[in-house]
Amino acid sequence: MEQQYEHYYVPEQSRLPIFASLSLFLTVTSLGSWLNNIKADESGGTSASVFVLSLFFFMAVLYVWFSQVVDENRRGMNSAQLKRSYVWGMGWFIFSEVMFFAAFFGALWYIRNVALVELSEGPTSEILWNGFKSEWPLMITPDQAANGAAAVVKGPAENMSNPGISNWLGWLPFWNTSLLLTSSVTVHFAHTALKNDKKSGLFGFNSMLGLTVVLGIIFLFVQYAEYAHAYHVGLTLDSGAYGTTFFLLTGFHGLHVTLGTFMLLVQWLRSVLKGHFTHHDCFGFEAASWYWHFVDVVWVGLFIFVYLMG
Repeated sequence: MEQQYEHYYVPEQSRLPIFASLSLFLTVTSLGSWLNNIKADESGGTSASVFVLSLFFFMAVLYVWFSQVVDENRRGMNSAQLKRSYVWGMGWFIFSEVMFFAAFFGALWYIRNVALVELSEGPTSEILWNGFKSEWPLMITPDQAANGAAAVVKGPAENMSNPGISNWLGWLPFWNTSLLLTSSVTVHFAHTALKNDKKSGLFGFNSMLGLTVVLGIIFLFVQYAEYAHAYHVGLTLDSGAYGTTFFLLTGFHGLHVTLGTFMLLVQWLRSVLKGHFTHHDCFGFEAASWYWHFVDVVWVGLFIFVYLMG
């Protein structure tokens, strides 16, 4: 009996991966140069222009690339094996993001449990940082303890940690946590509705997915309000290790929320305007929903280790 082999579609050669790599490289390097210029009190100059142009070009390349992939799938050219490769690719991408945040959580643990202890104890502390006591959040930096008002690095006048459960209704991180946990439920409802071929209606796929996008946008506005309050009380990137770790962890998470919201918005537009997705062919949405659940889990970790245990 002759063995049957699955048809496997091999795309034509494309320059899009090269264009995406070059534009992303220019985006990152020009952004770094721009930030360095701002730090040095200089204008952005050509760095700002290169950043905007390269970012726009990168987005255009991704639009063309993803459009081709969607079109190929809509025409039935993607085999089951190719679709499995999409699943594995998204899985490894999320895993790389897990490792990305693991590095920052690891830095937070090291600072709180190793570096601060060494700075506040032993002969080194007595010689260099006399009077510094290990505490977290770090309201008084080692420079302030040793040099007083002449210290270069200033601690914040107020921290962003847990004010007590009785005050949670006026605490922005609590509302952001509520928003993201609710959005995780709504995107699950959207997934369930799609699997049941229910795209319209109050609890249909389009409604639940649209609500998830709205919740993501509200989260970003609330986080902006939190940052505005933080800078008002003196908590900035220059506020020692506390300011650095706080803004790196929450800021990169906010960037991921922005990306996840955009991904879900694209899937919602595809469904509403183009009629894409069926219960048996919806990987674009499923990949975005997996990413959104990952973003929610990271925020729960941030809420516990940055805010509650702060």
